[in-house]
Amino acid sequence: MAYDYRKLLGKIKEKYGTQEKFAKDLDLGRVSLNLSLNSKREFSQQEINKATELLQIDKKEIPEYFFTEKV
Repeated sequence: MAYDYRKLLGKIKEKYGTQEKFAKDLDLGRVSLNLSLNSKREFSQQEINKATELLQIDKKEIPEYFFTEKV
């Protein structure tokens, strides 16, 4: 299943400027982050929790950022 990460990408750009800087703080390789953002690899629960903290995303908004299906 492919997910639409446009909202997440916008938040990453807003808070970090680049995916590379965000990946570093997330303790994830740049390639792994890119694979996740392109639905080639799933985000782990730990990565989702850490990402919400880093990006200051309310836990109630997790579905909007991580589980919106691509249409």
